[in-house]
Formats: sequence, structure tokens, C-alpha cells
Amino acid sequence: MTTYDYDLLVIGSGPAGQRAAIQASKIGRRVMLVEKKAVVGGICINTGTIPSKTLREAVMHLSGYRERGIYGSSYTVKQHITMQDLHFRTDHVIRHEVDVTRHQLQRNRITMATANAKFVDAHTIALEDVDGRGQRNVTAEKIVIATGTHATRDKNIPFDGRRIFISDDVLTLDKLPHSLAVIGAGVIGIEYATIFSALGVRVTLVDKRDRLLPFIDREITDSLAYHMHQNRVTLRLGEEVKMLEPTSDDKGERVKITLASGKQIVAEKALYSIGRTGATETLNLAAAGVPTDDRGRLKVNDKYQTAVPHIYAVGDVIGFPSLASTSMEQGRLAACHAFGEKQESTPSLFPYGIYTIPEISTVGKNEEELTQEGIPYEIGKARYKEIARGQIIGDNTGLLKLIFNLETRELLGVHIIGEGASELIHIGQAVLAHKGTIDYFVDTVFNYPTLAECYKTAAFDGINRLG
Repeated sequence: MTTYDYDLLVIGSGPAGQRAAIQASKIGRRVMLVEKKAVVGGICINTGTIPSKTLREAVMHLSGYRERGIYGSSYTVKQHITMQDLHFRTDHVIRHEVDVTRHQLQRNRITMATANAKFVDAHTIALEDVDGRGQRNVTAEKIVIATGTHATRDKNIPFDGRRIFISDDVLTLDKLPHSLAVIGAGVIGIEYATIFSALGVRVTLVDKRDRLLPFIDREITDSLAYHMHQNRVTLRLGEEVKMLEPTSDDKGERVKITLASGKQIVAEKALYSIGRTGATETLNLAAAGVPTDDRGRLKVNDKYQTAVPHIYAVGDVIGFPSLASTSMEQGRLAACHAFGEKQESTPSLFPYGIYTIPEISTVGKNEEELTQEGIPYEIGKARYKEIARGQIIGDNTGLLKLIFNLETRELLGVHIIGEGASELIHIGQAVLAHKGTIDYFVDTVFNYPTLAECYKTAAFDGINRLG
């Protein structure tokens, strides 16, 4: 039998890599986690999920956005909000999360290495010191690639991190712009577009698709588009960017964007958010026999195995849905499968949380999917303005939508837009997991006043539609 240095070697310390490493350690395996940066947590903690969501929360508080439904659109907690105000909260949370993650890895006795990882062969990884001073090889029986992604950059665009920048550069901005063009209406682009618009920045969002977030129920995205218009966001959907260039005039340095249709957009700054590319270019995957697609992402089967069975890939590096929550579960499942541990999971019931303003969360099927599948359904809706809690918190725009089978009344999907959507969704997720019917919400007593009452109101609405 071949003796390896480790039972499992994980490349990348983001949510997917952490969970894979911890799961393997908990079943008694020898685990090494390799991270090329000096801090653990990957993009999620350091430049992606945690910073952007903390930035959003700081904006929601300082701008007084949540209370405007009660005190009026002019209400604000702080009159002149600066990037320094936003950085204060973000830096605090990042430091805390990095410390928590490192402590969690340490107490699970996972060997950590700060190095650049590169395949020598299918079981051997070369670990090169970040400063380039040394290198050593380690072997592992199983390997998990969890390197995540980085923002895709067009070679024809003059990125400077100041006027024309990517999402990773947002936290380095020294001041809030008066106007911002966001190129790309994916999850990241829309989140930042709504965050900056809540601060009073005049935002223009450009995307060549003709609708927002096509994987989300259309009624929810139409509602989001309406709220974005209300916050003075200009949507240029079905438009393609032909040229993006810095320019200067008597008003200072700006950015000019020319669209294929001939339209022009002039803004103080531009955020380029056209997709993500798998962070695999330095791994020398060819030496292990693992192919990538044209964006550096890895193809896996339903067990998260690549073309080489003992090499797994999880998280953003394998593509959609590229959410921290799903990445964590993928890491856990991959480690369990690698060492023959029984596990159960239902990917069809993974919830999506999108932290726009207002936030969106969804689980299960949407109307378009059910129509394509020929499944008869009915819907029930509840609006926050109908619920006492909605009035108390000042959210008159929220919507909770239930979709259920017309014949069996089994719950098929839950779609929410409004305050607390990503928390509220888990009630529906639990009922879906147990194949419950819409009658469950009618028979259940919810605390009063709460947003959870929306489930009961929506259930009654759906039953009334049945006649």
C-alpha cells in the first residue's frame, strides 16, 4: 500500500475548503489546508461575501433606509456618509471572521500551510513559499480543489482600481462617487448597484440580458426592478458595451461608456462585473490530468469528483450557484464521499440569498420552471404592508409568494423580496424538505407581530384562489 503524507489535502481556505477540511478531520483523517494568502477565509471573508454584506448593513443603518417608510425619504442617520464610515464596520467584521475561522481550523487539528500549490502529479502537490524562497512536495490520497474565482477582466479595458475597477476594489475606494456605472447585472453587480443607490449615488446598470437574475422568479425580479427605478437606478438591459474609456473634462475625471446601440453613458466611476473566472491558472492541473473550461472552472459529477476520481472540486470554482452557503455543503459532501461516509443532502432545496436592497431569497421551484415541466400549480401571496410587523419596521414593499401543487396542495416553492427575506426563507425550506402542504401554514400559529405571519396570509390567499 502507498503511504501518503496526508489523507486529504485541500487547496483554498474559503467556505468550501474549510468545510471539506473540518469534515475530514472530524472522521479522524489527517488533513492539510493550503492557502496562498497570509489570512484564511478566501474571497468570502476578505473581499467578497462578508465585506459586501457588512458594507450593505452599514449603508442600511447610516442612510436610514429602513426607517424611510416611516420618517420619509429625507431621513438619514448620518448626513454625510464617507467610505471611511463604511470601512470602520467592515474592517471590524473581517478581523473577527478571520480569527474565528483560524481558531476553528486549529481546534480541529488541521495542518495549515501558507503557500502556492501546484500539481506535480495526481497525488503530489508542490508547496512554494509565497516569498519564493523555498519549495517542498507533499502527497495526499485525496485532494479537494476549492480555490474559488477572481473577477473576469477584459484585456481591452484600462482598469486602474480607481475610476474603472472590479468588485474586489470597492473596499479600497477613498470616496463615494456622485455617479456610478455598473457593467454586468449578475448577483454581485446588482448588489452593489442597489447598495450605492441607497447612498444617493446615481447608478446606471448595463447588461446584455433582457431581464435581471433569470434564475429567480420573474415576479420577484420585476419587483426588484421597480424598487431600483424608485431609487433612481437607470437600467440599460439588452445593451452591450462596445467601449469603456477614462475621460476628463471641466468637471474632472470621468468614465465614458459607449454601447453597441450607440448610446453613451458618462459616470464618475465604473464597476466592471462581467462574471468570474476560476482561480486555477497556477495549479498546473494538466500534470494531474484535470481539464478546465474556457473560464478556468472545473467540471464535476454529482459527487463533486473531477475527471480524476480522487480529485474533487467544490465551491465557486465549479460555477453556479457560487454562493457561500452552497459551497459549504459541497465541501462537506465531497469529504464524506471521499472517505465513504454516509451523508444526505438535497441540492434542490438549497436556498438562494441575494443581498440586494431590498433583499431576495428563494427556495424550490419558480413559476417558469413549473410551467415548463407541465406541473399544475397555484400561488398565494402576502405583502408586508398587510402585516403588522411590516408596518412596525416600515417595510411596505415586501412580498412573500408561495407556489403549491394545484391537485395535492404540496408546497413547491417559496419566493420572498423584502426585509429579512434570507432569514424568513428557512421556514418554507423546512416545509418543502418534509413535503408539507400549504395547509400547514393555515394550521400553524405564528408569533404576533412577526413577518412569519406572511406564510399564513399567503396560504389563505392561495386557498381562496382555489375557490
